[in-house]
Amino acid sequence: RSRQDDGKFDMGALAIRLSSITNGVSRRHGEVVTHDWSQLIGGPSEYVTNGVHTQTWTGRTIWRLFDKYVGEDWTDKLITPEAWEAVRDIPNKDLWDAHVGQKELLLRRIRGRIREQLARHGADPDHLRRIDDQLPAERLTIVFARRFATYKRAGLLFSDPGRIRHILTNADRPVQIIFSGKAHPADREGQGLIRWVVEMAKSHELGGHIFFLEDYDMQLGRWLVGGADVWLNNPRPPMEASGTSGMKSAINGGLNLSVLDGWWEEAYDGTNGWGFGDVHQSDPDAAATLYHLLESEVVPLFYDRDEDGVPQGWVEMMKNAIVGVTPQFSTHRMVAEYAEKAYLPLGRR
Repeated sequence: RSRQDDGKFDMGALAIRLSSITNGVSRRHGEVVTHDWSQLIGGPSEYVTNGVHTQTWTGRTIWRLFDKYVGEDWTDKLITPEAWEAVRDIPNKDLWDAHVGQKELLLRRIRGRIREQLARHGADPDHLRRIDDQLPAERLTIVFARRFATYKRAGLLFSDPGRIRHILTNADRPVQIIFSGKAHPADREGQGLIRWVVEMAKSHELGGHIFFLEDYDMQLGRWLVGGADVWLNNPRPPMEASGTSGMKSAINGGLNLSVLDGWWEEAYDGTNGWGFGDVHQSDPDAAATLYHLLESEVVPLFYDRDEDGVPQGWVEMMKNAIVGVTPQFSTHRMVAEYAEKAYLPLGRR
């Protein structure tokens, strides 16, 4: 029966009844599972936070820095968090140059993808040629790439059109946002959000600052997490069970700007990105907080450069993200934790 005990068949209830151990996929999700299902579980839920396969999602230039500073055996050190303190020894300019290299590769590939999709939609040659002058690498680049489920609030950033236009088109500190993702075939609202973003990208006011990439897949995902300056995630809490794309970005030095839900509620420490929002915050209030963070912290920090063009404060935050996220949110840690919390106890029984 369902958790409401109304006599309806419920797959979640079936899974719990047939399982020896029930767990959430983040600490926050474990709390939600406990709240919703404790009467079937017989007590609080366990949780094992998701992780990502680090080798798959690490860009080539960042990989080489890991080889040099963490050691060529860094893949064996993913369950040794203290080993990752060596990342702090990387000269800031070297880490910044590695990030910019991956970002330039991302933007070059994206220009090609955009030309292909515009040509497919019948764009004229002049329009296609203009793509070469868009997506400059020196511009702050924010990425929002994931399923276009409605709870992920892809449109939150556009709650105040005038304010977001001012942020994106500032002549001295411009911002560009890359969107990508798919909606379920039955999710009409999610499909509507995609159409809305595409129309915004075509608008006179925001054209050249907003881009939507079709056919989101693993290859495109690797490019995006490898080169994003900021990884944006603003779901409506507590609906984000875990999330993993932000972990992949952080491995490469991308900074998460994320609602404090799912995995980020555990990872955020005030020095490795930005966190905002809670279950009591309305959508308009969450949007206002997001705008404030962009205007007062994210954009100024990115454009605060030294004489060599390196954003020293930004790079220090990148290091904090890599050190804090890479070992703690890897599949190495996740599998070891499943063994400790689930498999070995069941075996001993």
